Amino acid sequence: MNLKKIITIGSVVLISALLIYGFILARQIFSDNTKFSQKELYVYVPTGSSYDEVKKIIEPFVANMDRFDLVAEKRSYPDNVKPGRFLFTKGMNSYDLVKSLRSNVPVNLAFNNQERIENLAGRVATQIEADSLSLMKSFKDSIFLKENGFNKENILTLFIPNSYEIYWNTSAEKFRDKMIKEYRNFWNKDRIAKAAKQGLTPIEATILASIVHKESVKKDERPRIAGAYLNRMRLQMPLQADPTVIYAIKKNSNDFDQIIKRVFYKDLLIKSPYNTYVNLGLPPGPVAMPDITALDAVLNPEKNNYIYFCASVTHFGYHEFAATFEEHTKNAKKYSEWISKQGVKR
Repeated sequence: MNLKKIITIGSVVLISALLIYGFILARQIFSDNTKFSQKELYVYVPTGSSYDEVKKIIEPFVANMDRFDLVAEKRSYPDNVKPGRFLFTKGMNSYDLVKSLRSNVPVNLAFNNQERIENLAGRVATQIEADSLSLMKSFKDSIFLKENGFNKENILTLFIPNSYEIYWNTSAEKFRDKMIKEYRNFWNKDRIAKAAKQGLTPIEATILASIVHKESVKKDERPRIAGAYLNRMRLQMPLQADPTVIYAIKKNSNDFDQIIKRVFYKDLLIKSPYNTYVNLGLPPGPVAMPDITALDAVLNPEKNNYIYFCASVTHFGYHEFAATFEEHTKNAKKYSEWISKQGVKR
């Protein structure tokens, strides 16, 4: 066999081997490498994770880890692990999986109706990597509070209930800093001017809104309630708001899980800065996180001459309003008699 023929045969064998290798490699890279039944799922890679730790996280969802490992090595992923939330879809190949692990997908973080800053921290901690303790520490950082005009009692007023797009691996401090930006965006010149027209700062407006929020779930009634409370404040009357008394009871007992449906006369004497029956003006902090409709009610209150109101026994969920104490006494008597018949003791 001459040299030329040997070279030709050798070339054919080499090319064939390369083609076979290329086919095998392509199969490893571009064939389905998932083993989950869902159409899609998210995997979470904690901050500081190593490549080996990532492999343990994704192993339940990857059909062949050797194939994944081969592609990951070729794509230099082991030295460039990123923390975050990553989307895997059924049928992804190894190349797609590695590519996905480089594309952090944000979460739509949402919160509302939180009664205390501790509740908010717990709610947020279920949606991002930061735990509730680190969130609480960042919220109550003395330097942060001082620089932004808050204190430990009113810090809940910083948070505007809404849905926010944010990365899962956002730290507690970065989350807090994002919230202060959102707060400043919400409290624009127009809203600050509306609050000032009512004699309130943004923090005071939010505290009052928290009381309005707790007084009624009826959004169409909230501007009327806000108007009545503002009338009391202008007359230098105590707010006499039951939600503040309920909050004081819970705070004094350190039991925020209890459900209080009825406030008695003895409760009105409780010693607490949150008791607006014995203290003039607003409490030192909100009694809940008010939603936007409650905030809007305070900024755009109904103009009325009402001073008093109590729960209605004919229009359930709403209130009966009065401009005089005599009229209010009649309304209150009706409600007291009705609720006693219901057997509500607390």
